[in-house]
Amino acid sequence: MNAPARPRVIIAEDSVLLREGLGRLLAESGFEVTAAVGDGEQLLRAVAADPPDIVVADVRMPPTHSDEGLRAALVIRAQWPDVAVLVLSQYVEERYAADLLAGATRGVGYLLKDRVADVESFVEALYRVGSGGTALDPEVVSQIFARSRRGAPLAALTPREREVLTLMAEGRSNSGIAEALVVTDGAVEKHVSGIFGKLALPAGATDHRRVLAVLRYLEG
Repeated sequence: MNAPARPRVIIAEDSVLLREGLGRLLAESGFEVTAAVGDGEQLLRAVAADPPDIVVADVRMPPTHSDEGLRAALVIRAQWPDVAVLVLSQYVEERYAADLLAGATRGVGYLLKDRVADVESFVEALYRVGSGGTALDPEVVSQIFARSRRGAPLAALTPREREVLTLMAEGRSNSGIAEALVVTDGAVEKHVSGIFGKLALPAGATDHRRVLAVLRYLEG
């Protein structure tokens, strides 16, 4: 019986120290690092030459250290939709999270670099993104919520529903939400249904309502 394939990852990070550290961390956590580059152009060339399963990219890279990594990630999302993307940022920048989720929302994540220090959570988030899920940094979600709670229809949500939506935005499953809030799966399902109703997200065969709810959350 063949061993399961290791998820293939390309790392894009201009800090040599962090780039090498990420490479070692991912290799030790069951990933195969196929390339490690230092700017957005190199990242796009590496993906074009040998598309990986996942890209891990810093938002700010040379030459301007503004949003080169994010722009490269958006190109990858458009041209290689099967490649999952997890972007890392030094600071909370809500617009970047919204930009990433504005198109296809399968296999995308946005985390602060500090989260890498929590190796278990970081690796879990990377596997989740690689499997087609989402991973949003709790701090990003918290700041977005602080800004958006003033607007409707989010204002119609109960405090518990807001907690559930916050955890949904982080990419947690119903079971994960239940564990975090110390409630039953059934209670979470009831809150999720309430959120869908208040955000006017009716059931539909082609709609991923969890993602749509998070997008509504990001839009405020």
